[in-house]
Amino acid sequence: MKKRVLFVCLGNICRSPAAEAIFIHKLEKLKLVDEFEVDSAGTGNWHVGKLADSRMRCAAENRGISIKSRARQICLEDFNKFDLILTMDNENLMHVKSLIKELDTRSKAQVKPLLAYSIHKDLIDVPDPYYGGEKGFDQVLDLLEVAIDGLIKDIKVD
Repeated sequence: MKKRVLFVCLGNICRSPAAEAIFIHKLEKLKLVDEFEVDSAGTGNWHVGKLADSRMRCAAENRGISIKSRARQICLEDFNKFDLILTMDNENLMHVKSLIKELDTRSKAQVKPLLAYSIHKDLIDVPDPYYGGEKGFDQVLDLLEVAIDGLIKDIKVD
């Protein structure tokens, strides 16, 4: 049975699609990709249908990682489809948890911050690079790669 993982940020054009692509990239290298279903979504709907931000796609491509997903908004079905919903920051964590209450639904998925898997225990949020400079995209990718290494290690132990 496939493990299902959903990455969530605000608009689904920077952090969560990058996390999705990094996770898939690492799973492919480990020959584990067939054991997972991976997706990303945003809590907002402003960018639905759009490709990831070109600056994030470029920064990821420089690392050999291709971001191919299109933005979508998290939906009710996600709470029962996915085993794990990982948010990029505390604001999105609270938003996702409030959606569960607002929709008056039970969530099969465990909802937690992605950085819970990071070795950088002092960090709470993956910063949104959208309004920053080019360096911000590389910094986000660095944080995501470390956290996803921890996620893979944790999942492989289960």
